[in-house]
Amino acid sequence: MKKTYKIEVDCANCANLVEEAVNKVDGVKEAVISFMTQKMKIEFEEGADCDKVMEDVLRTAKKVESDFEIL
Repeated sequence: MKKTYKIEVDCANCANLVEEAVNKVDGVKEAVISFMTQKMKIEFEEGADCDKVMEDVLRTAKKVESDFEIL
């Protein structure tokens, strides 16, 4: 299953960092973030609970963004 979500990232580098981290989340087959359109397309692994995976994705994205702000 594939879904598209609206996101807010401040720069292309942030989008790349979040994309790399999200692709490591269990249940995510592939995630692609477009800084220009401010959208994230996610393909979920077959049988994955999309809502649960998205909770993990959002938690991961927020952690990456907060770590980036510290730098």
